[in-house]
Amino acid sequence: MKLPNRSLVIAAGFALATGSGPLSADDHSVSSKPMLDPVALVEAEADRTSRVARNMWNFAELGYLETQSTNLLQSELEGEGFSITKGIAQIPTAFVAEWGEGGPVIAILAEMDALPGINQSDAPLREIIEGKNAGHACGHNLFGAGSLTAAIAVKNWLEATGTPGRIRFYGTPAEEGGSGKVYMTRAGMFNDVDIAIHWHADDENSAAARTSLANRSAKFRFKGISAHAAGAPERGRSALDGAEAMNMMANMLHEHMPQDARMHYVITSGGNAPNVVPDFAEVFYYVRHPDPDGVEEIWARLENAARGAALGTGTDVEWEVIHGNNPLLVNETLAKVMDQKLRSVGGVEYTAEERAWAEKLQESLGDAAKPLESAAEVGAYGKSLGYGSTDVGDVSWATPTVGVRTATWVPGTSAHSWQAVAASGHSIGHKGTQVAAKAMSLMAVELFTNPDLIAAARAEFDEARGDDYQYRSLLGDRAPPLDYRK
Repeated sequence: MKLPNRSLVIAAGFALATGSGPLSADDHSVSSKPMLDPVALVEAEADRTSRVARNMWNFAELGYLETQSTNLLQSELEGEGFSITKGIAQIPTAFVAEWGEGGPVIAILAEMDALPGINQSDAPLREIIEGKNAGHACGHNLFGAGSLTAAIAVKNWLEATGTPGRIRFYGTPAEEGGSGKVYMTRAGMFNDVDIAIHWHADDENSAAARTSLANRSAKFRFKGISAHAAGAPERGRSALDGAEAMNMMANMLHEHMPQDARMHYVITSGGNAPNVVPDFAEVFYYVRHPDPDGVEEIWARLENAARGAALGTGTDVEWEVIHGNNPLLVNETLAKVMDQKLRSVGGVEYTAEERAWAEKLQESLGDAAKPLESAAEVGAYGKSLGYGSTDVGDVSWATPTVGVRTATWVPGTSAHSWQAVAASGHSIGHKGTQVAAKAMSLMAVELFTNPDLIAAARAEFDEARGDDYQYRSLLGDRAPPLDYRK
């Protein structure tokens, strides 16, 4: 049998082994039979994890524009013997990489896009990088690097043990408002996947079964008539008036939405000079609700607000749906096992230097700061509603899906903040990424060696979806909005 690149680690693993075959269906933990250690394989990739995470952090590319990031991930995987399929689901930066044959197909998801309008150095104080208009405030550089590490570690384990199965890496762009995974799901890219694994950056370690909100977004574009705002105001029809009238009605709607619903917006275009009546204005809306039908109900009222605003201001309005995500369908059969794997790995331990850095950053968090020791802990297992949204939700309705979150950020840090950007480019973020890679690798190996677990997860999945389930995306049949961040 050919040894993979990390031959010293593999040789050490086999020196401990009492057998070379895969675990039987009766074995419920990888550790129940001494074999090649997936954790050691991840540790052997620590330098690669940090390098890839840092490079992607520097790139900070927006949704559907992640050319350097996707090329980097593809290059690393191709160098490890993965076959690459590029440009899937009509998305140039989306790809699938696969290694192995036969057996179950285990997918590992990887994100790569940054957020616009925020940037920060890796310093613990507010320090803007001049000329940079985006940053990894949601840690997707870590997401991509950690998933890469896990996929390579599992590939090395499959090769060394001769276990049948395929590890499949999905490079998924534009999670932040672009719904890259929805287009991939809609194209049937997950139809033959047995189990999908994902993870996310966070300020704590948890494998709890947390659902998400369904959501939809659109850009509402008002068109009016330009005129001199002082010399001929009667000739003008302000597109900005239309947008503002819509926003006023939408803000009134907030009072009459369900408790768990969310709606927010930004004006992306409102004119350029006060003395010119603007003939174009654009406002970008998000609507969220735990149930897709709830999103649809609120959305219908938002569209009516747009129509009413246009009618009242003498303008025209049209809108383009940009993205839409289904809620995350949790699978507790898988989540409870992932919780065990995470606990076996443990959390993040800071060096003295990292602790000093974290303490300095926490000065900016105020009352939100949590004890630094919590980064080394694993949160209690449970099922709860999360108020964010993710396109992983659509994947979870196509195949049983499980996730994990690790403390890549200083405890108390919120996502989409400059503090998250800083930690995502720091060794603290890289350490949390390694924890995620270890937990995912252990989970994947468990799935490759425990067919009963896959069967049980599928049974829960089928019951949750119901016999008459038919997939419906909340973005309709539109093509991917490849220019939505341009």
